[in-house]
Amino acid sequence: MTTLFIADLHLDDSRPQITALFEHYLASAEVRQAEALYILGDLAEAWVGDDDDAELPQRIARATSGVRDAGVPVYFMAGNRDFLLGEAFARRAGLTLLDDGTVHLIHGRPTLLMHGDLLCTDDVAYQAVRRQVRTPQWQAQILAMPLDARRAFAAKARADSRAHTGSAMESIMDVNADAVATALRQAGVTRLIHGHTHRPAVHALALDGQAAERIVLGDWYTQGSVLRVTAERAELDGLAIAERRDERARR
Repeated sequence: MTTLFIADLHLDDSRPQITALFEHYLASAEVRQAEALYILGDLAEAWVGDDDDAELPQRIARATSGVRDAGVPVYFMAGNRDFLLGEAFARRAGLTLLDDGTVHLIHGRPTLLMHGDLLCTDDVAYQAVRRQVRTPQWQAQILAMPLDARRAFAAKARADSRAHTGSAMESIMDVNADAVATALRQAGVTRLIHGHTHRPAVHALALDGQAAERIVLGDWYTQGSVLRVTAERAELDGLAIAERRDERARR
């Protein structure tokens, strides 16, 4: 059987075709017959709390709970956009929450799972903000705000993030090699799967004389992206949106 990994979908009302692709894929035979589905963060462009009554969280919950109801475990690890997603939504959506830095046995191989932002240690300004927003005190303060205020706050945070990304040097937006090596050593494994950087690839590494690998998941801005892992191989693949699938079918 195949274990599936996705990340960085950034689902948002402004890109309905990607939400439709997410729903279509989670209803597919590939997902419903998988060993497990892992979502490694940034499922949504923003998450303002489990009490959000907008349509998008409801659609997400229907899609993921459908996978769970088909007998396939759905694991979720928070990213930098949806770290306020908690137990209440997880129960509705059939998600099993994972801590960043969890090690799971994937087809017999211990594998370190991360969202990936913790590895971008050269981006000092981002890491400082991350430490602040992950404190229980900060999160409690935000979640105590009315929904409309939280939505406005999230919109400003997205704008600030885009400004920071646009002004930061490209090199600091990627993972730091020493941080990757440290994470692998601390976990005691030779394989890491993560998202966040939107730079899908399979990187071969040398770690203390051993062969290791770092697999980076792709984002879902213009198409879908999935990692399929079996006992024999790990392969990254793209998923076309409906219009492109239809165009291919007509050729």
